[in-house]
Amino acid sequence: MSASNLTFNPPPGWPKPPTGWVPPAGWTPDPNWPEPPTGWVLWIPTTDASAETAEPVPTPPANSTEESVAIDSAPTAASRVSYLEAENAALQAQLSQLRADDYVELSDARVLQDVGIYRYHHPLETAAAYRDRLTELESRIADLVKSGRAIIKSEMFTFNNSLAQGRRMTDDLAKLMLRAYNSEADNSIRSLRLGNVVTSKRRLEASRNAIAKLGSLMEMRISDNFHSLRVEEVELTADWLMKKQEEREAERDERARLREERRVEKELAEERARLDKERAHLANMLDALRAKGEDDLGLIARLNDVDAAIALNDYRAANIRAGYVYVISNEGAFGPDVVKIGLTRRLEPRERIYELGGASVPFRFDTHALYFSEDAVSLEAELHRHFADRALNRANTRKEFFFTTPAEVRDVLLQKVGNILEFREDAEATEYRQSVALWPGQSQNAVGSDTDPDIASSFNSS
Repeated sequence: MSASNLTFNPPPGWPKPPTGWVPPAGWTPDPNWPEPPTGWVLWIPTTDASAETAEPVPTPPANSTEESVAIDSAPTAASRVSYLEAENAALQAQLSQLRADDYVELSDARVLQDVGIYRYHHPLETAAAYRDRLTELESRIADLVKSGRAIIKSEMFTFNNSLAQGRRMTDDLAKLMLRAYNSEADNSIRSLRLGNVVTSKRRLEASRNAIAKLGSLMEMRISDNFHSLRVEEVELTADWLMKKQEEREAERDERARLREERRVEKELAEERARLDKERAHLANMLDALRAKGEDDLGLIARLNDVDAAIALNDYRAANIRAGYVYVISNEGAFGPDVVKIGLTRRLEPRERIYELGGASVPFRFDTHALYFSEDAVSLEAELHRHFADRALNRANTRKEFFFTTPAEVRDVLLQKVGNILEFREDAEATEYRQSVALWPGQSQNAVGSDTDPDIASSFNSS
């Protein structure tokens, strides 16, 4: 088959030659063009359609070179599949390279999981200190822009053979590039949320790299010093947001603590008033009996009990560290083997546990242990330290939920206090067990009072 009956078949990534093009003597492909896929055929037979519309197909012959291929038959289905597979491989390679160069992970959830616990980039004491530092940094950024040191560009680029026009062109383009970079930096800062600083820094770095690629002809790029300042601004803003959130949570916890203390003080004062009234009544009764020359051992015993209760009440009012350490669980809300270890100074500690099982969780808490301690604050802190590596919330140490079983907490308590009068290992979880069988996705068969016990047991355990 003569050369006039063949059409040049450019591999993926090669430019398409003019119609009827024949390579001159000694022609070689541009070294910047991608390598042809294995077995690619550079020349294919011309069909009845024009060369422009003919669909080239690689039909790799055995032991032949690309330049000496001669095909005497029309493209087959197998050769078409080979062509598509080769083109797909080339496109996949290009896509992988683009992803490696320009891809930025923007999923905050994925990035936060990869990074883990937030670490301060510039540790400062207060949110106000971060605000002052940011104000000073903004001034330094503005100074770099005013001095023209924010972006580096070539001073020797010419336009229309004019160096002056070339400089004017690079100046205008540099302003445009710097505006685009600063816009990305400002957007990154505005979109900052707690912990997503990594995403913002990646976006800023990607913007800088894109500007360097687009401005390579004029040797244009964002200066290292300016980029460092803007990255520091992102980090400081993230630190400021995190510190501000911590201060808000600390203030909220402090307000809750003060409300609890006032409530406890009120309870203790009311209890003291009740005990004083009861003691006065018992004392009057006992004095009346003694005036008649009689005595009542029962009244004396009750009076002694009231005196002991008054002494304990006064002690608790004076000692703010005394209280109850509780161990509770909520299987329906948090699953099995998760407990909350806390303390309360309430006279009736179960009232506090009842409040915790309010509208914020779907089911009531089960109580496993209530232990009164004269230094409940220290005891609670020791338990928290012991189970710190199993805390549910690693980012906020003020939370009190841990991956452990009530039995494990009991064993640690026994080591520290020696004896626990009351402890319950199993959780009743009554509301949860009554509800779970009726959840969407569970069996819809009603379990009534006349249902076979074995069937009901199987149904509830599903």
